[in-house]
Amino acid sequence: MFKKILIAEDLDSISIAVAQALTELSITEIHHAKYCDDALLQIKKALHDDVPYDLLISDLSFKIDHRENKLTCGDELIEAVKKLQPGIKTIVFSIEDKSYRIKSLFNNLGINAYVSKGRNSIPQLKKAIESIYSADEKILSSEWSDVLRDKSLLEIEAYDITLLKLLSKGFILDEISQELKSSGIIPNGSSSIEKRINKLKIYFKANNNVHLIAISKDLGLV
Repeated sequence: MFKKILIAEDLDSISIAVAQALTELSITEIHHAKYCDDALLQIKKALHDDVPYDLLISDLSFKIDHRENKLTCGDELIEAVKKLQPGIKTIVFSIEDKSYRIKSLFNNLGINAYVSKGRNSIPQLKKAIESIYSADEKILSSEWSDVLRDKSLLEIEAYDITLLKLLSKGFILDEISQELKSSGIIPNGSSSIEKRINKLKIYFKANNNVHLIAISKDLGLV
């Protein structure tokens, strides 16, 4: 069984419930983080000390408060963690109900399991932990069992998510191009970016960029 686990969750009640479930699985080294930035620092320190975490369990939504953070959601945390420790197992434990976003978590961030918070979520979480430890398979809560097989869902790429996020921040083409170049992301030419955005508008039947961002937010893509 996993030996060292980090829980990224800002609600004490849920964090305590998850920790209890881990204890019942005979896991003794359990760490907590209420902020994504803190979770990433703990991952970095564990790697530096040569005692890395085996598993990250993270929520997606973290409430904004007086503290300023670089990482504001579970998606950003998992992406940052995977760059540091690609092999770490990851479980998302969330109330997210957008199938597009859930499928993107598997396809673009390489998570191992998604468990919906709810009445029977703790037993499902324990089962997911046991399953991904014993076998290299993708695990979803029962209500989402068909998401990965649903071919009607657009295969949204990480590149598309990046474009949509930059558009949602009000960036124009030239600014998006510069941002992609500075991050080493290709293609980053204005023409290529415009073509990709137009392709997304056609697929989502969006009338313009504002409409595209509105649809993306409704689908939980940004």
